[in-house]
Amino acid sequence: MPHAVLRGDQLDLRYGRTTVVHGVSVALAAGHVTALIGPNGSGKSTLLRALARLHRVDGGEVVLGRPERRASLLNAREFAREVTLFSQSRQVPHGLSVSEVVAFGRHPHRRRFAGPSAADRAAIERAMRVTGVQDMAARPVGELSGGEMQRVWLAACLAQETGVVLLDEPTNHLDLRYQIETLDLVRDLADDHGVAVGIVLHDLDHAARVADTLLLLRAGRIHAAGDRVEVLTAANLSEVYDLRVEVEIDPRTGRLHIDPVGRHPARHRTTSGETLA
Repeated sequence: MPHAVLRGDQLDLRYGRTTVVHGVSVALAAGHVTALIGPNGSGKSTLLRALARLHRVDGGEVVLGRPERRASLLNAREFAREVTLFSQSRQVPHGLSVSEVVAFGRHPHRRRFAGPSAADRAAIERAMRVTGVQDMAARPVGELSGGEMQRVWLAACLAQETGVVLLDEPTNHLDLRYQIETLDLVRDLADDHGVAVGIVLHDLDHAARVADTLLLLRAGRIHAAGDRVEVLTAANLSEVYDLRVEVEIDPRTGRLHIDPVGRHPARHRTTSGETLA
Protein backbone atom coordinates (compact mmCIF):
# COMPACT_ATOMS: atom_id res chain seq x y z
CA MET A 1 0.00 0.00 0.00
CA PRO A 2 1.36 3.50 -0.86
CA HIS A 3 2.21 6.05 1.81
CA ALA A 4 -0.81 7.53 3.57
CA VAL A 5 -1.77 11.08 2.63
CA LEU A 6 -4.30 11.37 5.47
CA ARG A 7 -3.95 9.41 8.67
CA GLY A 8 -5.66 9.20 12.01
CA ASP A 9 -3.45 7.80 14.76
CA GLN A 10 -5.00 6.21 17.86
CA LEU A 11 -8.05 8.46 17.75
CA ASP A 12 -10.32 8.81 20.78
CA LEU A 13 -13.56 10.63 19.96
CA ARG A 14 -16.33 11.65 22.33
CA TYR A 15 -19.81 13.09 22.50
CA GLY A 16 -19.86 14.91 25.80
CA ARG A 17 -18.35 12.53 28.35
CA THR A 18 -19.12 9.41 26.32
CA THR A 19 -16.29 7.97 24.25
CA VAL A 20 -17.66 6.62 20.95
CA VAL A 21 -14.38 5.82 19.18
CA HIS A 22 -11.62 4.11 21.15
CA GLY A 23 -8.02 4.33 19.93
CA VAL A 24 -8.79 3.74 16.25
CA SER A 25 -6.11 4.23 13.60
CA VAL A 26 -6.89 4.63 9.89
CA ALA A 27 -4.68 5.50 6.91
CA LEU A 28 -5.87 6.76 3.52
CA ALA A 29 -3.42 6.33 0.65
CA ALA A 30 -3.27 7.87 -2.82
CA GLY A 31 -5.07 5.76 -5.41
CA HIS A 32 -6.67 3.64 -2.70
CA VAL A 33 -10.30 3.34 -1.48
CA THR A 34 -10.81 2.63 2.21
CA ALA A 35 -14.36 1.81 3.34
CA LEU A 36 -15.60 2.21 6.91
CA ILE A 37 -18.43 -0.21 7.62
CA GLY A 38 -20.36 -1.39 10.64
CA PRO A 39 -23.78 -1.14 12.29
CA ASN A 40 -25.45 2.08 13.39
CA GLY A 41 -23.61 3.58 16.34
CA SER A 42 -20.31 1.87 15.54
CA GLY A 43 -18.51 5.22 15.11
CA LYS A 44 -17.77 5.14 11.39
CA SER A 45 -19.31 8.52 10.46
CA THR A 46 -17.83 10.16 13.57
CA LEU A 47 -14.42 8.82 12.57
CA LEU A 48 -14.81 10.22 9.04
CA ARG A 49 -15.84 13.62 10.41
CA ALA A 50 -12.80 13.65 12.69
CA LEU A 51 -10.56 13.06 9.67
CA ALA A 52 -12.27 16.07 8.08
CA ARG A 53 -11.68 18.20 11.21
CA LEU A 54 -15.41 18.46 11.87
CA HIS A 55 -15.32 16.47 15.11
CA ARG A 56 -12.96 17.25 17.97
CA VAL A 57 -10.15 14.78 18.56
CA ASP A 58 -9.88 13.98 22.27
CA GLY A 59 -6.92 11.63 21.90
CA GLY A 60 -4.43 10.88 19.14
CA GLU A 61 -4.00 13.11 16.10
CA VAL A 62 -4.84 13.54 12.43
CA VAL A 63 -1.84 13.87 10.11
CA LEU A 64 -1.96 15.12 6.53
CA GLY A 65 0.30 14.93 3.49
CA ARG A 66 3.85 14.25 2.49
CA PRO A 67 5.76 15.80 4.24
CA GLU A 68 3.50 15.10 7.20
CA ARG A 69 1.74 17.96 8.98
CA ARG A 70 -0.65 17.92 11.90
CA ALA A 71 -4.02 18.75 10.39
CA SER A 72 -4.94 20.89 13.38
CA LEU A 73 -2.13 23.33 12.53
CA LEU A 74 -3.50 24.18 9.08
CA ASN A 75 -5.99 26.99 8.57
CA ALA A 76 -9.37 26.18 7.06
CA ARG A 77 -8.47 27.27 3.53
CA GLU A 78 -5.20 25.30 3.51
CA PHE A 79 -6.97 22.18 4.71
CA ALA A 80 -9.83 22.58 2.21
CA ARG A 81 -7.35 22.69 -0.67
CA GLU A 82 -6.30 19.15 0.22
CA VAL A 83 -9.33 17.44 1.80
CA THR A 84 -13.02 17.56 0.94
CA LEU A 85 -15.96 15.91 2.71
CA PHE A 86 -19.27 14.83 1.21
CA SER A 87 -21.76 14.61 4.09
CA GLN A 88 -25.47 13.93 4.52
CA SER A 89 -26.29 16.97 6.62
CA ARG A 90 -26.04 19.91 4.21
CA GLN A 91 -28.96 22.32 3.92
CA VAL A 92 -30.40 23.00 0.46
CA PRO A 93 -29.37 26.60 -0.43
CA HIS A 94 -32.62 27.90 -1.97
CA GLY A 95 -32.39 30.67 -4.54
CA LEU A 96 -29.27 29.31 -6.25
CA SER A 97 -28.82 27.35 -9.44
CA VAL A 98 -27.11 24.00 -9.74
CA SER A 99 -23.99 25.50 -11.29
CA GLU A 100 -23.78 28.13 -8.53
CA VAL A 101 -23.89 25.42 -5.85
CA VAL A 102 -21.24 23.35 -7.64
CA ALA A 103 -19.08 26.51 -7.77
CA PHE A 104 -18.96 26.46 -3.94
CA GLY A 105 -16.29 23.80 -4.32
CA ARG A 106 -13.88 26.32 -5.84
CA HIS A 107 -13.90 28.73 -2.89
CA PRO A 108 -10.67 27.40 -1.30
CA HIS A 109 -8.83 28.08 -4.56
CA ARG A 110 -10.16 31.57 -5.33
CA ARG A 111 -8.67 34.86 -4.26
CA ARG A 112 -10.84 37.10 -2.17
CA PHE A 113 -13.20 39.24 -4.30
CA ALA A 114 -11.89 37.62 -7.50
CA GLY A 115 -14.25 36.12 -10.05
CA PRO A 116 -13.93 32.54 -11.30
CA SER A 117 -10.82 31.78 -13.30
CA ALA A 118 -10.59 29.58 -16.38
CA ALA A 119 -9.38 26.77 -14.09
CA ASP A 120 -12.40 27.29 -11.84
CA ARG A 121 -14.83 27.12 -14.75
CA ALA A 122 -13.14 24.01 -16.15
CA ALA A 123 -13.29 22.26 -12.78
CA ILE A 124 -16.97 23.12 -12.35
CA GLU A 125 -17.87 21.87 -15.84
CA ARG A 126 -15.88 18.66 -15.34
CA ALA A 127 -17.50 17.96 -11.96
CA MET A 128 -21.00 18.50 -13.35
CA ARG A 129 -20.27 16.27 -16.33
CA VAL A 130 -18.95 13.28 -14.38
CA THR A 131 -21.85 13.43 -11.89
CA GLY A 132 -24.49 13.79 -14.62
CA VAL A 133 -25.89 17.16 -13.56
CA GLN A 134 -24.67 19.31 -16.46
CA ASP A 135 -28.10 19.28 -18.14
CA MET A 136 -29.66 20.85 -15.03
CA ALA A 137 -26.97 23.52 -14.56
CA ALA A 138 -29.44 26.42 -14.73
CA ARG A 139 -32.19 24.82 -12.62
CA PRO A 140 -32.90 26.22 -9.14
CA VAL A 141 -31.77 23.65 -6.58
CA GLY A 142 -35.04 24.11 -4.69
CA GLU A 143 -36.76 22.20 -7.50
CA LEU A 144 -34.53 19.13 -7.28
CA SER A 145 -35.33 15.74 -5.81
CA GLY A 146 -33.27 14.37 -2.94
CA GLY A 147 -31.29 12.15 -5.30
CA GLU A 148 -30.60 14.99 -7.72
CA MET A 149 -29.44 17.23 -4.87
CA GLN A 150 -27.18 14.43 -3.69
CA ARG A 151 -25.41 14.45 -7.04
CA VAL A 152 -25.12 18.25 -7.02
CA TRP A 153 -23.37 18.20 -3.64
CA LEU A 154 -21.10 15.43 -4.90
CA ALA A 155 -20.24 17.58 -7.91
CA ALA A 156 -19.36 20.48 -5.57
CA CYS A 157 -16.98 18.19 -3.69
CA LEU A 158 -15.31 17.04 -6.90
CA ALA A 159 -14.96 20.63 -8.12
CA GLN A 160 -12.78 21.25 -5.07
CA GLU A 161 -10.15 19.00 -6.74
CA THR A 162 -8.44 17.73 -3.60
CA GLY A 163 -6.07 14.81 -3.17
CA VAL A 164 -8.27 13.36 -0.42
CA VAL A 165 -12.02 12.82 -0.77
CA LEU A 166 -14.13 11.71 2.21
CA LEU A 167 -17.63 10.41 1.45
CA ASP A 168 -20.33 9.73 4.04
CA GLU A 169 -22.98 7.41 2.54
CA PRO A 170 -22.82 8.89 -0.99
CA THR A 171 -25.28 6.34 -2.43
CA ASN A 172 -28.13 7.22 -0.04
CA HIS A 173 -31.29 8.51 -1.77
CA LEU A 174 -30.01 7.44 -5.20
CA ASP A 175 -31.74 5.01 -7.52
CA LEU A 176 -29.96 1.89 -8.71
CA ARG A 177 -28.37 3.50 -11.76
CA TYR A 178 -26.83 6.39 -9.86
CA GLN A 179 -25.75 4.17 -6.99
CA ILE A 180 -23.60 2.17 -9.39
CA GLU A 181 -22.43 5.26 -11.27
CA THR A 182 -21.36 6.83 -7.97
CA LEU A 183 -19.38 3.72 -7.03
CA ASP A 184 -17.78 3.73 -10.48
CA LEU A 185 -16.90 7.40 -9.98
CA VAL A 186 -15.24 6.56 -6.65
CA ARG A 187 -13.10 3.95 -8.39
CA ASP A 188 -12.26 6.45 -11.15
CA LEU A 189 -11.08 8.97 -8.56
CA ALA A 190 -8.68 6.42 -7.11
CA ASP A 191 -7.60 4.58 -10.25
CA ASP A 192 -7.41 7.40 -12.78
CA HIS A 193 -6.65 10.44 -10.62
CA GLY A 194 -4.68 8.98 -7.70
CA VAL A 195 -7.11 10.36 -5.10
CA ALA A 196 -7.13 8.92 -1.58
CA VAL A 197 -10.74 8.02 -0.82
CA GLY A 198 -12.33 7.29 2.54
CA ILE A 199 -15.95 6.23 2.33
CA VAL A 200 -18.63 5.26 4.86
CA LEU A 201 -21.09 2.68 3.55
CA HIS A 202 -23.96 0.74 5.07
CA ASP A 203 -24.43 -1.47 2.02
CA LEU A 204 -21.90 -4.29 2.34
CA ASP A 205 -22.27 -5.27 -1.31
CA HIS A 206 -21.28 -1.73 -2.28
CA ALA A 207 -18.30 -1.89 0.06
CA ALA A 208 -17.18 -5.19 -1.46
CA ARG A 209 -17.52 -3.70 -4.95
CA VAL A 210 -15.62 -0.46 -4.44
CA ALA A 211 -13.06 -0.77 -1.62
CA ASP A 212 -9.43 -1.88 -1.59
CA THR A 213 -9.39 -1.95 2.22
CA LEU A 214 -12.28 -2.28 4.65
CA LEU A 215 -12.43 -1.38 8.34
CA LEU A 216 -15.27 -3.13 10.14
CA LEU A 217 -16.16 -1.22 13.30
CA ARG A 218 -18.09 -2.39 16.31
CA ALA A 219 -18.88 -0.14 19.29
CA GLY A 220 -16.15 2.32 18.34
CA ARG A 221 -13.37 -0.24 17.86
CA ILE A 222 -11.96 -2.00 14.82
CA HIS A 223 -13.29 -5.54 14.74
CA ALA A 224 -11.54 -6.49 11.47
CA ALA A 225 -9.42 -4.77 8.82
CA GLY A 226 -8.10 -5.89 5.46
CA ASP A 227 -9.40 -6.73 2.02
CA ARG A 228 -12.97 -7.86 1.34
CA VAL A 229 -12.23 -11.56 1.70
CA GLU A 230 -10.52 -11.03 5.06
CA VAL A 231 -13.17 -8.71 6.49
CA LEU A 232 -16.49 -9.76 4.96
CA THR A 233 -16.62 -13.22 6.47
CA ALA A 234 -19.71 -14.92 7.83
CA ALA A 235 -18.13 -15.04 11.29
CA ASN A 236 -17.19 -11.35 11.35
CA LEU A 237 -20.51 -10.09 10.02
CA SER A 238 -22.63 -12.38 12.16
CA GLU A 239 -20.83 -11.25 15.30
CA VAL A 240 -20.81 -7.53 14.54
CA TYR A 241 -24.41 -7.30 13.32
CA ASP A 242 -25.77 -9.83 15.83
CA LEU A 243 -27.49 -11.63 12.99
CA ARG A 244 -26.80 -14.81 11.09
CA VAL A 245 -25.03 -13.85 7.86
CA GLU A 246 -23.96 -16.24 5.13
CA VAL A 247 -21.18 -15.30 2.70
CA GLU A 248 -20.25 -17.05 -0.54
CA ILE A 249 -17.78 -16.26 -3.32
CA ASP A 250 -19.05 -16.78 -6.86
CA PRO A 251 -16.47 -19.10 -8.43
CA ARG A 252 -17.14 -17.64 -11.89
CA THR A 253 -16.97 -13.90 -11.14
CA GLY A 254 -15.15 -13.83 -7.80
CA ARG A 255 -17.87 -11.56 -6.38
CA LEU A 256 -19.02 -11.93 -2.80
CA HIS A 257 -22.64 -12.78 -2.07
CA ILE A 258 -23.66 -11.58 1.40
CA ASP A 259 -26.94 -13.03 2.63
CA PRO A 260 -28.34 -11.88 6.00
CA VAL A 261 -30.74 -14.53 7.26
CA GLY A 262 -33.87 -13.30 9.03
CA ARG A 263 -36.66 -15.17 10.79
CA HIS A 264 -38.40 -15.82 7.49
CA PRO A 265 -36.58 -17.70 4.71
CA ALA A 266 -36.11 -16.03 1.34
CA ARG A 267 -38.96 -16.85 -1.04
CA HIS A 268 -38.45 -17.51 -4.73
CA ARG A 269 -40.97 -18.13 -7.46
CA THR A 270 -40.50 -20.71 -10.20
CA THR A 271 -41.47 -20.02 -13.80
CA SER A 272 -44.77 -21.82 -13.11
CA GLY A 273 -45.55 -19.41 -10.28
CA GLU A 274 -44.90 -21.85 -7.45
CA THR A 275 -43.40 -20.26 -4.33
CA LEU A 276 -40.39 -22.02 -2.88
CA ALA A 277 -38.70 -21.37 0.49
